[in-house]
Amino acid sequence: MASAETAAEHERILREIESTDTNCIGPTLRSVYDGQEHGLFMDKLEGRIRNHDREIEKMCNHHFQGFVDSITELLKVRGEAQKLKCQVTETNQKLQNDGKEVCVQCRLQQRNIATTIDKLTHCLPVLEMYSKLQEQMRAKRYYPALRTLEQLEESCLPQAGSYRFCTIMAENIPLLRTHIRDVSMSDLKDFLESIRKHSDKIGETAMKQVSLVLLIQVMCLSLTRTVLQIPGAQDLVDFSPVYRCLHIYTVLGARDTFENYYRKQRRKQARLVLQPHSNMVRPLTALSHALSDLEDHILHTTQGLVNRAYVEELWELALSKTIAALRTHSSYCTDPDLILDLKNLIVLFADTLQGYGFPVNQLFDMLLEMRDQYGEILLKKWNQSFRQILDQDNYSPIPVASPEEYQRIACQFPFQDPELDKIPFPKKLPFSEFVPKVYSQLKEFIYACLKYSEDLHLSSTEIDDMIRKSTNLLLTRTLSHCLQYAIKKKNVGLAELVQIIINTTHLEQSCHYLEEFISNITNVPPDTINATKLYGTSTFKDARHAAEEEIYTNLNQKIDQFLQLADYDWTAAQGGAQASDYLSDLIAFLCSTFAVFTHLPGKVAQTACMSACKHLSTSLLQLLLEADVRQVSMGALQQFNVDVKECERFARAGPVPGFQGDTLLLAFIDLRQLLDLFTQWDWSTYLADYGRPTCKYLRVNPHTALALLEKMKDTSRKNNMFAQFRKNERDKQKLIDTVVKQLRNLIATNQA
Repeated sequence: MASAETAAEHERILREIESTDTNCIGPTLRSVYDGQEHGLFMDKLEGRIRNHDREIEKMCNHHFQGFVDSITELLKVRGEAQKLKCQVTETNQKLQNDGKEVCVQCRLQQRNIATTIDKLTHCLPVLEMYSKLQEQMRAKRYYPALRTLEQLEESCLPQAGSYRFCTIMAENIPLLRTHIRDVSMSDLKDFLESIRKHSDKIGETAMKQVSLVLLIQVMCLSLTRTVLQIPGAQDLVDFSPVYRCLHIYTVLGARDTFENYYRKQRRKQARLVLQPHSNMVRPLTALSHALSDLEDHILHTTQGLVNRAYVEELWELALSKTIAALRTHSSYCTDPDLILDLKNLIVLFADTLQGYGFPVNQLFDMLLEMRDQYGEILLKKWNQSFRQILDQDNYSPIPVASPEEYQRIACQFPFQDPELDKIPFPKKLPFSEFVPKVYSQLKEFIYACLKYSEDLHLSSTEIDDMIRKSTNLLLTRTLSHCLQYAIKKKNVGLAELVQIIINTTHLEQSCHYLEEFISNITNVPPDTINATKLYGTSTFKDARHAAEEEIYTNLNQKIDQFLQLADYDWTAAQGGAQASDYLSDLIAFLCSTFAVFTHLPGKVAQTACMSACKHLSTSLLQLLLEADVRQVSMGALQQFNVDVKECERFARAGPVPGFQGDTLLLAFIDLRQLLDLFTQWDWSTYLADYGRPTCKYLRVNPHTALALLEKMKDTSRKNNMFAQFRKNERDKQKLIDTVVKQLRNLIATNQA
């Protein structure tokens, strides 16, 4: 079995040796030498070689005769081939000799043709390029013409050679460049002139774009310019002259010249735009176009014509001049509506420029400055309104005939009075017309302040603070001065002053409604930390106190007028039994006056009554001690005492409710003790108890007593010139002298 497998393997190896390339026979032979039966394989190989040798020998024997025949034929052909070679050589020599001259002429013609073709090849591009140049110049395509000139000069003409037409073309190239430069500059100047004339309209369009976008944002619509198809500067302005001129000057190597010229002209136009103008809308819209759409478009569509530094420099120049012009323009404005329109225009202008990346903080700072001016103009306007309201008021309670009238007033002024609601119509409100009118004007002022604060990019807290501060100025300055004017003006009666006090009381009570009103429109709670509080309460309190003081002053002036009618006989021997006429009239006036005070707060009426009684008491004492009154008799003093008793009766009657006990009588206590001291002639008690807390005449000043006693001393001497020899008169005179001396000693002791 092993022999059969070995024989098959040897057969396979032999076939591989026969069929395999000798370069690859190595592995086959290695398998033979690696085997165990290589001797047997060698025997088989020898046998196979012998077989192949026999086959080769058979084949050679078979083809030998044919080979011999072929050799014989070749030997015969060799002679004929030699003859043919000699004939060909001879013929070739004859042709060479005969065609030598023709060949020279042909080669010369070929060389001339090649030279001509070469020259034409170099000249034709020049002619074609020059023809193209002429066509571009006729079509005013100057930038491609420059490129053509460049190719013509640098490539085509040098290759063409020094022909006359090339020389003429080369000489025309600088002239053509100059012509192209001049034409492009002319187009640029036309462009600059065009945008100067139409810059306000284009700027207005840019600002309208921003206005529309802001309106859309307010309406919460996310639409872009693309969706809305709003035209921009590139849609309204043909920038091709700028680009063309820039490219032309760049190719000509004069880009710096063009950039300097363009920037210089744009600066000049900016200065012209910002010259003082009666209508600030045109400069702002023109500047908006110049700096927003135009320069921004140039900045982003050209490489280096304008850069961010140049645009910012132009903006700084424009901004400073704009702010100066706006300040000058607004400083002469006295109409708040015009100021408001100007503010809205500036805000739109600032938003437009801010959208293109320009800093606009200074514009908003200026708007905050203008806010103060706007506030001052509002204060002046409202000053006139308040004055007119106060001048036209009748200072009488408002009569209300129907619920409709009551509701109309309640809509103007927050007034609630449950007791008044129970009274049937017709009835009267406690305040006069100026209360609802003033309150309505306060709300209108707040609305006017709110209008200015809109769109200033302020927070609700800042707006609330601004409105409250402006309202405080209106309350503490404008309205306060108007109320003071109404209180202090001439011919203001006590009834008007009483009504002013009632009115300011109700306005004071309405201040918290104003606080709520401001909080509602600014959405800032009134109890916010650091929130500015309205000074309305203090304003109306001050006005009420001023009215009260005016009432006190008015009452005192009336009392002084009555006292001027006093006509005492200071030397009368006997006093009357009734009060003086002037004093009776004065008491009657005071009673009727205090009857009007029923609607006043209790303390006001009580203070007015106490002030009047004190002033009356002080004035009576001054009347008694007046320097012009040199003598006072006991009879005159008795009459004076009757008048003081009438005053005390008035005080005791309680002309104004609310006084406890005889409190009002204390106003006359100084006068009463002085008169009791003299009418009772109780000097021993006065001198003995002086300085003690329980002294009966504690309120009698020794200076006052001495002055009055001196007047009575002189009277006693005059009336008793001839009675001085009577003993009782002499004793009385001595007593007066003694008391005078003791009073002087008492005064001297106190001064020491």
